[in-house]
This record gives sequence, C-alpha cells and structure tokens, in this order.
Amino acid sequence: MARGTVCLTFDFDALSLWIVRGMRSPGPLSRGEFGVHAIPRLLHLLERRGLPATFFVPGHTAETFPDACRLIVGAGHEIGMHGYAHEVVSSLSPDEERAVFRRAHEVLTQLVGAPPVGNRTPSWDFTPQTVEILLELGLRYDSSLMATDYTPFYARSGDIVTGDGPARFGRETELVQLPPSWSLDDYPAFEYFRSDQLLMPGLRLADDVYTNWLEDLRYMLRDYDDGVCVITFHPQVIGRGHRLLGLERFLDAAGELGVEFDRLDRVAEQFRAGRAYGVYRPGAGVS
Repeated sequence: MARGTVCLTFDFDALSLWIVRGMRSPGPLSRGEFGVHAIPRLLHLLERRGLPATFFVPGHTAETFPDACRLIVGAGHEIGMHGYAHEVVSSLSPDEERAVFRRAHEVLTQLVGAPPVGNRTPSWDFTPQTVEILLELGLRYDSSLMATDYTPFYARSGDIVTGDGPARFGRETELVQLPPSWSLDDYPAFEYFRSDQLLMPGLRLADDVYTNWLEDLRYMLRDYDDGVCVITFHPQVIGRGHRLLGLERFLDAAGELGVEFDRLDRVAEQFRAGRAYGVYRPGAGVS
C-alpha cells in the first residue's frame, strides 16, 4: 500500500472567476482566458509523468471553451462540478442555489457523456442546504470543507451553530469530503488581485511555496498511515512558465518521497469501500 496519496486538482475557472466579481472589461477577462492557453501545458506536464488529476469546471467554462474541456477528458482526467459561473452560494436563496447546481450538472453531463460524481463549491463556500442539494443530484463526494487535512470524512447535514450555547451537529451523510486547504492553493500565494475592498499581493517565489507543500507531505508521511493530501491549482495562475518549472520540481520531489497520485473520484470510492485513509499514528512513517 502506498505511504500516502496526493490528489492534484485544478479549478478551471477561466472567465467565470472575473464575471462573479463584476470585472467584465477586457483586461481582467483576459487573465481568465489565459487559463485556456495554459491547459495544453498542464496536460503535457501531467502526461509526461503519467499523473492523473481532477479538474473542477464551471458550467460557463464548459460552454465557452468546450474544446479545452474535451482535451482534459480525452487525457483521462476527471471533471467535477464547480458552479455555473463561480457563484458564491451563500449569497443565493435555496432555490437559486439548487438551480445553479442543476444547471452545472446538466452542462457537464452533456460535455462528458456521463454525470459528474464530484463537486467543489466556488471559493469553498457552503450553505446549510448544500450537502442535501449535492446528494439530490447523485454526487458522491465534495472537496470544499476543511475539518481535517489528510483524512477524508463524511459531510454532515443539519448543523446548528450560534454564539449562544454549544454547536449542535447534524447527521452524517453519504457525501464524502476530501478536504482542501487555503495553504495548499496556488491562488493566494501567486495571484495579484486588487479591488476597492481587497488587496492580494501574491507573486511569491514559486520554490518557497513548493517547499511549504513538500513539508506538508513529509509531515503526512511521518505521522499518518495512508494520508491524502489535496492540492489546488488554477490554470490561469499555475500556467506561467516559472511556476510550471517549479511545479515540475515539486512533483518529482513528491514522487521521490514515495507518494502515489490519484483522482479524487477514485479516492472517494476507496474510502466508501472501507479503506482507512489518514489514520493518525505519530512516527508511523519513521524508518
């Protein structure tokens, strides 16, 4: 059995990331379009190393750039849901949220020829009804919630949390959660973004970020049996030359640590079948 699993995930937001922010002039939209330009580079990088990946694709991206999405499918990678136009679901009514997910589901089903089994909510945003909506659509897993780092878990539905008394947790559902992390996401580390309300400086040295990620893997391999590490990329961010060169070095170094790479859908199904991913055993990986 592998000592640990790394899941490479790509949020192919393209134009939708800027549309949802109301930034629809040619300048910011061109930043999103660069993600399409980067897709062949990423697919080549993955193919050279024989690495599988999961791409979360908004319905807007699938309809606007279907050829790029077909390249992803043709290369054997998974495509999962990511809203229709990168909507912030907590800003929607329950009916609006359900309509967005249904629309995204229909678009991806038509594109791939089979319904998606996985979802990642845009900006990892959730509402009290998100889990139930995903289950209604037949989704098997989600990769949005961060209650653990190396250990898959089942999402709850019906939590009640207020500031007046202890939280009351709802029932455990059949929706697998494969946890991401902002610290394992390329966007806040690399992307420069400025608005009237926010400044994200980004533009960090690539190797500094990848060094942090390797340390996460080393910790997982030392103290967890069969841990799962989910890393998040965005083609419009990671697709720049110096970041790709650093990514190549990171992937090669991760492989030398003895991890395997897999798609999220496969990890979710193995977890559902009883595989004990991410059991905390301090020092278990020390030889």
